[in-house]
Amino acid sequence: MNATQVKSSPAAELRGRLSHPVVDGDAHVIECEFAICDFLRQVAGPEMARRYEEGKKNRVSAAKYRQTWWNSPSGPHTIDRATVMLPRLYRERLDEAGIDFAVVYTTEGLGVMHVADAEMRQALHRALNMLYADMFGGVKDRLTPSAVIPMHTPEEAIAELEFVKSLGLKTVTINTEIRRSGALTSPAIDVGAAYDPVWKKIVELKLSVACHNRSQGIGTSRGSPSNYIFNHLGGFSQGGDFFCRALIFGGAVTRFPEIRWGFLEGGVHWGAALYNSLFEYWEKRNAKQLQANLDPEKVDLDLLVKMFERYGNQYLTAERIRANPHHPSSAIPGPDNRFVDEWAESGIRRPGDIRDMFADRFFFGCEADDRMNAVAFDTKLNHYKIRLNAMLGSDIGHWDVIDITDVLPEAWSLVDDELLSPEDFRDFAFGNAVDFHAGLNAEFFAGTVVEDSAKKHLAEKAGRKGRGR
Repeated sequence: MNATQVKSSPAAELRGRLSHPVVDGDAHVIECEFAICDFLRQVAGPEMARRYEEGKKNRVSAAKYRQTWWNSPSGPHTIDRATVMLPRLYRERLDEAGIDFAVVYTTEGLGVMHVADAEMRQALHRALNMLYADMFGGVKDRLTPSAVIPMHTPEEAIAELEFVKSLGLKTVTINTEIRRSGALTSPAIDVGAAYDPVWKKIVELKLSVACHNRSQGIGTSRGSPSNYIFNHLGGFSQGGDFFCRALIFGGAVTRFPEIRWGFLEGGVHWGAALYNSLFEYWEKRNAKQLQANLDPEKVDLDLLVKMFERYGNQYLTAERIRANPHHPSSAIPGPDNRFVDEWAESGIRRPGDIRDMFADRFFFGCEADDRMNAVAFDTKLNHYKIRLNAMLGSDIGHWDVIDITDVLPEAWSLVDDELLSPEDFRDFAFGNAVDFHAGLNAEFFAGTVVEDSAKKHLAEKAGRKGRGR
């Protein structure tokens, strides 16, 4: 039998037992370099395409840290490699994988986002987005691609956002780690309102927005020149954590509450750790508590001297501590030694604000074989007993999914092991992905095979919210 005609599989059988669709929130496309060059020639001419081909070879050889290698299925799983290169084949095999609908993210764009040459960077983003619109044009009922957006400047980001909207694309991947001359910056913190026009444009165009940044190889202390696994472990979770903290403390989450932010491929364990840690930091380091309990001007000098008299020695004397009662950590770094409320820009004024951010605005892409997915649904663990918005994100197309029919059974194993309930799994494999993508665009799933189910889910959720549940 032709491999492309195989429909029976454990994944398909499992899907048949579910009462809800399965939405893959993070599959991948493997772009053919020759196809990228075809569109790059259209965008910027043959010389740019030649520079891209040469530059790609040079980037691999000049890399200071070990990059991914042997990244796609081969041998007996060559059909899976072909699947992620050919969207029509991918659509044909979704039933075999037990997946109703998939959002498909870039592979080549993960590196393109960091191209320093502005002309090349912008041309490559434009070419990739044209390629995606062309490749996925005939499979919109079951697959949708995520456009890639350059973020080195707000102007280039806005220009590409408007362009991808004109192509009919409805979800985007943004670069959240901008590297210039070896320095790492974020478009969400320490930039004031510079990128607010970008976030405003995302709201205006009703685009769902996700990041796929990895921290591997940033700086000589965090990258190995010889071991890719060392570099890759935790890379996406660290990248997601970096941007999430930037969004919070830079205030974008508060200024643009309509946006739902997706952090892909890093799992949800880091989100649970960050969520719960924020309460601990708030408790000890909000402005009121800092000034009440840590202000060096409020040191009881008489008590300090008395204790040194009683418990000191020849070099820990009362006279010395009276003359110098402070130590370096009592000073505030900076030229003016000025107290700053570091929560001010975040908009967080009470613990409930932290809860609302994570309950309503942050979504976490989780691979099927990650047992830590269960922490998202552990209401005994998470402050306010909330459940974090974990979404099934297969990573189909890359080395960690050898066989696309393994994804759904692996995800369901958490139910078999009683780490998730069937209701949890419904949110994980369907509901949370709908909430994420339909957050700004209620018609995101219009014309897809999950349209009716998505509408029903959104209506039921609105009803529960209206009843205060």
